[in-house]
Amino acid sequence: MEPLGQVGRVLVVAAHPDDVDFGSAGSVAKWIQQGTEVIYAIVTDGGAGGFDPSVDRSKMPSIRRSEQLAAAKVVGVDQVDFLGYLDGELEVTVQLRRDISRVIRRYRPDRVLCQSPERNLTRIFSSHPDHLAAGSATLSAVYPDARNPFTFVELIEEGYQPHSVKDVLLQAHPEPDSYEDVTGFVDVKVKAVLAHASQHSDPQRTENMVRSWLSDAAGRAGLELGGAAELFKYVAT
Repeated sequence: MEPLGQVGRVLVVAAHPDDVDFGSAGSVAKWIQQGTEVIYAIVTDGGAGGFDPSVDRSKMPSIRRSEQLAAAKVVGVDQVDFLGYLDGELEVTVQLRRDISRVIRRYRPDRVLCQSPERNLTRIFSSHPDHLAAGSATLSAVYPDARNPFTFVELIEEGYQPHSVKDVLLQAHPEPDSYEDVTGFVDVKVKAVLAHASQHSDPQRTENMVRSWLSDAAGRAGLELGGAAELFKYVAT
């Protein structure tokens, strides 16, 4: 397991509001403190989320958008793009690849962080079909779509020139090989996760679960007792 190196700009592409916070909010907070610029692109509207049947379902997308903006503020992210796809119905389409390519070309990141396109059978809840689709489409956008001047030529007409991303981090991959030491950023991660209040019927249980994940990951990364880590699969592109 190898520690991650620092880059200048990271684009995070996640299927739902809260996905980045569960998977990577500690790392994002650390990167921003170190001077890295981080941008979020949230693919779906989150409309199928929540636990309270009394909430008007038509209001859920706006609730989740507000919660994601609040969570982003907690870790220091200023720019959040919402692509607006329907929650629970995401598929790898040419349109989705084009929309993610547009975001990559707009922000021109050194690194992209996205969800694993491979199902994790030991943590099945991390392998929601939307997660898998968002991860697969993002990898296709990184290579070859965003860098190829002859793919999605309409993006060039919109003013978005091709861009090559240096590397990709996959969160929730079944075989991670890299880690970020987020010791000291546990509380801010928990705060970001709990900002998604519509998703947590038992906030204390959620907090305990998140802290346990970070501790277990620290052990896998070889950190000292009391440390915290987030794990990733590193892909050179």
